[in-house]
Amino acid sequence: MQLIKAGTLQPGVPLPSSRDMATLMKLNRTTVVAAYDELRIQGWIEAIARKGFAISGKLPVLHPQSFHAHQHSPVKAADTPGFYKIISHEAPVQMQRKVYDLVVGDGYPDARIAPLQLLINKYRALQNRHYKHMAVINELPAGSALLRSELATFLSQTRGLNIAADNILLSRGAQAAIYLAAQMIVKPGSRVIVGVLNYSKANKVFEQLGATLVKVNMDENGIDVDRIEEICKTDPPNLLYIIPHHHHPTTVTLSPERRIKLLNIIRTYRLPVIEDDYDYDFHYENSPILPLASADHDGLVLYIGSITKMLSLTIRCGFLVAGTDLIWQAGKLKELMELRSDLLMEDAIGYLFKTGEMQRHIARSVKLYKARRDTFCNMLESRLSHILRFTNPPGGMAVWALFNPEFSLPVISKALASQGIYLNDGSLYNQGNAAVNGVRLGFAAMNEEEMEIFVLKVAECTSKISGAANM
Repeated sequence: MQLIKAGTLQPGVPLPSSRDMATLMKLNRTTVVAAYDELRIQGWIEAIARKGFAISGKLPVLHPQSFHAHQHSPVKAADTPGFYKIISHEAPVQMQRKVYDLVVGDGYPDARIAPLQLLINKYRALQNRHYKHMAVINELPAGSALLRSELATFLSQTRGLNIAADNILLSRGAQAAIYLAAQMIVKPGSRVIVGVLNYSKANKVFEQLGATLVKVNMDENGIDVDRIEEICKTDPPNLLYIIPHHHHPTTVTLSPERRIKLLNIIRTYRLPVIEDDYDYDFHYENSPILPLASADHDGLVLYIGSITKMLSLTIRCGFLVAGTDLIWQAGKLKELMELRSDLLMEDAIGYLFKTGEMQRHIARSVKLYKARRDTFCNMLESRLSHILRFTNPPGGMAVWALFNPEFSLPVISKALASQGIYLNDGSLYNQGNAAVNGVRLGFAAMNEEEMEIFVLKVAECTSKISGAANM
């Protein structure tokens, strides 16, 4: 029957006699006769006088089975074959169908003010020119030569990095750059130093590569560098992952004194470092301290940044800065995942830098985001200080807010969702046994009216929680 369905046996093809089929299949002839009779009744074969049976010229209509899950027989995770790696033990997230009126993210740029129309226009112009065949084929895996060249100049001027285009590899966002950098260093059994409360997706990258996380305490001055030195002396780690500016999620910045000591530790103990500087350009009080990568580090610091944070979440572009050989090797690794970069988009972004439009946009954004930070923090202090505590961040795009224990973030998140507002429930930051009950409140992408709505709704739902507790 399967051969008929597949079209291997076409209508009119004669079948062996019952005697011959029984011999071929090593079955009792009575069994074959019964099978032929059943196929005839169902319409798959037909009897031909003095010739035997043949495939029917009028096959029965096949009704495809529905792929909709049956109510009484759901497919469970345990029912699936276990031939693949388990990347996460988190419960699967259902497809998000809800459209929110307001999304309070963990620190995103406001795409409404970005020069996206200029970017799109340049993208189209490039597409209509010579980007048909050879321009794409000849491009290196490190990405657009134009953008890397412009980026080298920009990073030299703004961050003090003494680099050329060959020191830069472009990626689809900073997260991809973290993964590529980690792949170049981390092996099964490696020990990676991270902050106690750290960027969760970086932690997961290291663990997925087989590393053990060595967690070091942090305070208002950043990571404890004395503890890092102790670890280097007793059981040398393979890597340090650090976010010196606006640590994720807490927004603290590593103090100048600790930076100097950390650089000495890096050189003394030959400690490789991934420096994640995802929103360096957005500092509001004084000029930001130059990255670790700008100092003499003997090639041990791999520097990561984000162009996405300059523009929009939908424009996925990050970069990795390192020695030329490491960049070449990382490019060959990247080639295993994607043969070529999005050359059109990268070149279009390169033109934004070349014309100075990106630099002007960053300057405008810093001014606007500083005003939004001040407005948002004033609202939190004056209207929500009885339910949460926070520190005014010196830069970045979010406030790290710790809610009082009686105001459960999952409860607040659910209540806000019912009113069309998305807020992370904080579970992302529960790294370890203790629940932090904290969340990053992104202010950069909200205007004052949206901030008012958010603060009002949080006040309303927490008031109901307090009222219910006092009943």
